[in-house]
Amino acid sequence: MDKSSPSSQTNTEVAKPQVPHNEAIHVLNLYQTADKIYTRSLEGFYRSLRRWTWIPMLASYFLIPWLSINGRQAVWFDLAERKFHIFWLTLWPQDLPFLAALLIISAFGLFTITNFAGRIWCGFSCPQTVWTSIFIAIEEWFEGDRNKRIKLDAQPWSLNKLARKSAVQLCWLLMSLATGLTFVGYFNPIRELVPDLFHLSVSGAALFWLLLFTALTWANAGLMREQICLYVCPYARFQSVMFDSDTLIVSYDKARGEQRGSRKINQDPAQLGLGDCVDCTLCVQVCPTGIDIRDGLQYECISCGLCIDACNAVMEKMDYPAGLISFTTENALEKGIPFRLLRPRLMAYFAVLIVICGVFFYQISSRIALEIDVVRDRSMLYRVTEDGFVENSYKLKINNMDQADHRYSISVKSDQGLIYRGQSEVGVAEGEVAEMLVRLLLPVQDIKKTNAEIVFVVTATTESGLQNSEKSRFIAPLKNRD
Repeated sequence: MDKSSPSSQTNTEVAKPQVPHNEAIHVLNLYQTADKIYTRSLEGFYRSLRRWTWIPMLASYFLIPWLSINGRQAVWFDLAERKFHIFWLTLWPQDLPFLAALLIISAFGLFTITNFAGRIWCGFSCPQTVWTSIFIAIEEWFEGDRNKRIKLDAQPWSLNKLARKSAVQLCWLLMSLATGLTFVGYFNPIRELVPDLFHLSVSGAALFWLLLFTALTWANAGLMREQICLYVCPYARFQSVMFDSDTLIVSYDKARGEQRGSRKINQDPAQLGLGDCVDCTLCVQVCPTGIDIRDGLQYECISCGLCIDACNAVMEKMDYPAGLISFTTENALEKGIPFRLLRPRLMAYFAVLIVICGVFFYQISSRIALEIDVVRDRSMLYRVTEDGFVENSYKLKINNMDQADHRYSISVKSDQGLIYRGQSEVGVAEGEVAEMLVRLLLPVQDIKKTNAEIVFVVTATTESGLQNSEKSRFIAPLKNRD
C-alpha cells in the first residue's frame, strides 16, 4: 500500500475537531475588573433616615474611647492584663461565656431583623456602608456630582485633575487614619496613644495595627466599596434563607410600571400603552451596588431605600402616585395580602432573642465581681501533728474583679470544730489576685468524718457587699487509727 494514501495518514495523524461555522466561541474572563460605580446623590426620606442612623454609631465609635470612668478609659480591652473594661463592668478570661452569649444575641438579632425587613442592617447601619458613603461624599465635595466625576475620570491628567484627586486621597487618608487610631485606642489608652504618636514614641505593635487598619479602611471604603458587600461579606450569600413571602424588601411593582418608556409630563401613559415607569434609570444611578431593582430581588440589594427616594421624586414630578418602588412584601405585590407582623418564623426568632437577652442580662446583673479558688495541698492528704491535731493545707486565691480596692475577711464553714490558721483579712487592689496559705486543724478526738465538706467564705468589709464562697474537702484519718 502506498504510504501517502489517505488510509495510512489516518493511522499516523490525530484528527482535528471541526468547529461548525454557525457556532460562536465565547471566552469567559473569570478575573474581569469591576467597573467603577458612580452614584448620584438625591435627597429623600431614606437618605435622611440613613444619616440619622449613622450619627449615633459614628459618635459612639469616635467618642467612647475618650470617656473616663473612675479615672480609667470607659471602654478598654486590656489584652496585656487580660481584662476587658466596659464602662462599669470588668470582664476576665473566665467571663468568655458572656462574649459567646453576646455573639449569639447579635446573630439572632440579625436573623430577626432580616426576616422582618430584609437587609436593612446593611443599608442603614453596616460600617462598610457608612464609611463608603462618607468616602463618596468626600469625592462629591472635591470632584462634583455624578456627571462631573465621570467626565473628570475620562479626561487626561491635568493640574486641575491632579489637585482634585490628591485632595480626595488626602481626606480619605485622614479619615482612615482617624478610624484606625480610634480602633487601636480601644486596646491602648487613647489619651496616651495620641501624644505618643505625635512624639514618634508609639510602640511597634500599636504602630503596626494602626497602619494596618488605616490601610484596610482606605482600601475597603475607598477602593473596594460594593465589592466587599458582593463578594467578601458572607451575609449576602445566606441572608435569603431568612426571607419569606412576608419579609419587607425593596421591590418594583411590575404590574404598575410596565411597559416602560419615556413620555411628556401631561401625557396619559395608558393611551401610549405604557406603565408608570418612565425608564429614567435614576433608580440604577443612585444604587450603591449598581443594580437595577426593576429586574427583581437580587442578593446585591442592601435595602438602603435610595432607589425609592429617586423613583418617588420622579413620580411626584410626573404627578403619579408614589410607591412604584417601595418597601413591600412578595405577598402584597403578587396576591394583594397586606403585611403580616405576627407570623411563625418571625415570632420564633423574636422569642428566642427575648429568652437569650433575658438570660444574658440576668447573668450580668447577678455576676459577682469576686472569684475564689481553693487548691488543696496535693503532696499530702493530711498531717497528724505532735499535739494531736489533724492538719489540712490549702492555697487560697482571691481575685478582685471589681473596679475598686477591697479588704476581705475569710472564714470557714463546717459541721466540725475546725481551727483556722492563716490570714483572716486581706486587702486586694482592683484587678489583682491575692494568694495565701491556709491551714485547718481538727483534734483527733473530734473527728466525725474522714472526708467532710467545708466552705471557704470571703466577704468584703466595705459597703460593696461582695461575697463569694468555694467548697473544698477536709480529709482526716479513721478515728481509731494509730
